Amino acid sequence: MKFRLRQMEVFRAVMLTGSIKGASKLLFTSQPAISRIVAHTEQTLELQLFKRVKGKLVPTPESEALFREVEEFYQHALHVDQFARNLAETPSGVLRLSASPCLSKGLISRAVTRFVEKYPKIQVHFHSTLLNNMAQEVLSNKVDLAVSVLPLDHPNLDPFVFTEGRMVCVVPQGHELTRQAKVSIKDLSEYPLITHDPGIPFGQLVSAAFRKANASASTRIHIHQTDVACALVRAGAGVAMVDEFTVEGLDWESLEVLPLVEDIRLTPSVVRSRLGSASNHADKFIEVLIEQTEHDRQCAMND
Repeated sequence: MKFRLRQMEVFRAVMLTGSIKGASKLLFTSQPAISRIVAHTEQTLELQLFKRVKGKLVPTPESEALFREVEEFYQHALHVDQFARNLAETPSGVLRLSASPCLSKGLISRAVTRFVEKYPKIQVHFHSTLLNNMAQEVLSNKVDLAVSVLPLDHPNLDPFVFTEGRMVCVVPQGHELTRQAKVSIKDLSEYPLITHDPGIPFGQLVSAAFRKANASASTRIHIHQTDVACALVRAGAGVAMVDEFTVEGLDWESLEVLPLVEDIRLTPSVVRSRLGSASNHADKFIEVLIEQTEHDRQCAMND
């Protein structure tokens, strides 16, 4: 390895401060030591990193290009360092979790709350992520597990379906469709429709449902996130077919939620890597998630 970690650190410091003196202060290292490392780096890389102009260091174009790569690497190193600090400060460890946005505001938020109440010494790093990014996050070990609202088909992923849901219709309060007990896809085709972009999984699901019903969508607006569709419906931009999890998570009184005649099922699943080592924290979270799902189901039956 020609470009060693210490050389990267010194190079970055010189680029940030613009001088050997500034880099020495930043790294608490003597100026001669910084100069030697810079000279040795240029020699080993066979690359001029700086021009000496009137006693100042001026980065070369190659140096500026290299800095972008080094900075990205350095920020990742800081992340690793922080992760190591977290492990030291919280001996019980960290659970890294991501979920589809439509599940994050309701079901998963309740499950995370139940989890930290049950395991107060385990930190949870939780964020929402789109389906297109979820497989990469799991397989690169950025997260210990992900919770997907739609199936993820990948040979190195191990999905576990833990519940099911339905697609529903969302209309503004008082809309004429609320006179019906159920709404069909052909009913929806008579109104300006807000749909997911056809290039994303939810958009493909909706498009397939319209084809199966021999109906054409009168699409006015394409969106990428379901809560945005609900916001547009509330504003009067049209009607939408969305998943029931998003609607439950938002709890907007100005929206009417109507069941669909067509049974369009969703099968949320926990997704883990087949390649990674087992995580006890992930196992614990799955148990809590199943508990929360059953609790929600019982509450819905009692309402």
